Amino acid sequence: MLVSIHPDNPQPKLIQQMVDILEEGGVIIYPTDTVYGIGCDITNKKAVERVARIRGLDPAKAMFSFICQDISQVTDYSKTINNDVFRVMKHNLPGPFTFILNSNNKTPKILKNRKETIGVRIIDNNIVDALVRGLGRPILTASVKAEDEVAEYYTDPHEIYDKLGKQVDAVIDGGPGGNVASTVIVCTGDEAELYREGAGVLK
Repeated sequence: MLVSIHPDNPQPKLIQQMVDILEEGGVIIYPTDTVYGIGCDITNKKAVERVARIRGLDPAKAMFSFICQDISQVTDYSKTINNDVFRVMKHNLPGPFTFILNSNNKTPKILKNRKETIGVRIIDNNIVDALVRGLGRPILTASVKAEDEVAEYYTDPHEIYDKLGKQVDAVIDGGPGGNVASTVIVCTGDEAELYREGAGVLK
């Protein structure tokens, strides 16, 4: 199913349709403020495993991130965030950043890695914001990577649908996607450290 949702004013009926798919354990592809992402409800183990299979990853070793609606929701899944890190997050979110934090016991086991860290995003995209708020829980996110050697990521939702539409429950057409992934910031120590330079520039 390919669903066109307005990037500035997402249609509530279509958002609810996508939320229902997530609630039922489905997998969807959606636009973000960087590249298109594939994801599901983080609390549904089978759905997370399905995303891993689609991406060709071992669920036990995959290092997935997830999207939260705000910093308050981030703190539900992370250990205490110190003031310096909190300040960096507040100044830069929502935006094209993935913050690596120490996870707490509320984080689903399948999303925890050996270092017991998590990657979290708060995305500057109205469609994703509406999805996360509608679901009431974070959404797993993994980049939709292209198969050719020229472009690393698919940017055309119609091409994404042609390539992956039969493997997922829905592809959202929210306009052209980017081709640069998020900047990754590691915040597991006392200070925020740049791990991967991407679409965002820290303020």
